Amino acid sequence: MRPVTERVAELTGREITRLVPLGASHEWELYRAAPDTGESLFVKALPETTPDTAFSGLFDTEARGLAWLGASSSAPVPRVAGWDAHTLVMSWVEQHPPTPAAAERFGRQLAAMHLSGADTFGADRDGYIGPLPLDNTPCDTWPEFYARRRLEPYLRRAADSGALTPADVREVERVIDRIDGLTGEPEPPARVHGDLWSGNVLWQDDGAVVIDPAAHGGHREVDLAMLALFGLPHLDRVRDAYNEAAPLKDGWRSRIALHQLHPLLVHVCLFGAAYRTTTLEAARAALRG
Repeated sequence: MRPVTERVAELTGREITRLVPLGASHEWELYRAAPDTGESLFVKALPETTPDTAFSGLFDTEARGLAWLGASSSAPVPRVAGWDAHTLVMSWVEQHPPTPAAAERFGRQLAAMHLSGADTFGADRDGYIGPLPLDNTPCDTWPEFYARRRLEPYLRRAADSGALTPADVREVERVIDRIDGLTGEPEPPARVHGDLWSGNVLWQDDGAVVIDPAAHGGHREVDLAMLALFGLPHLDRVRDAYNEAAPLKDGWRSRIALHQLHPLLVHVCLFGAAYRTTTLEAARAALRG
């Protein structure tokens, strides 16, 4: 089995003089790699013994998602240095404490990324959110995509695991049944990150860099709702700057809970009934609008 240093060297064409373990995330390990020349690199690595079918296309999808997000003029994403089925190498992001000025720039960066748009609601390939598969089969409208591709699959998975009861499932199904009336005024597909919780925002002096995307064409409110889910420093500054650059439609605040429902269902699938109460509260808030 090849060591990670050898895998990174083959992907980047640079000798790796030092590899610092940074722990693990889901089934993959994280490292900071120091090459013989240039700046440090960030590495995500699956064990080479991982079957190709276990996380088929995981790093390919992530790399291409970062490139797609980065195609917009000011998208705040790291540079991808190389990847294969078991390894992803990116530029190292040196983090700084968040400031109001950085938050305002990040809001403008996020607005520009969203406004660069997408061809459809969905993507040309399926993806992952964390270790879970993500169906990106395109749909004609946002309500259909959000209900069929984001809520229903994870509701079924949560129910099958026993983390949600049949009564819980019916509460979320009420949201799905009324989805056409809950999503607000139609908008064209935005170029969204898709997993934009605060841990995927790395602060810089002049803005932020976003990592670990589940990129697809979606509704821009999903990224903003997820930033609010687990708390982002200076979130009001981010949203105010965003709203100046790309004004949000009326009623966006009333749709935050609706657009938090998908990531909460994902958390139920990953971590069990600990997220049950929060998920049901979001479903009820979404119905209240």
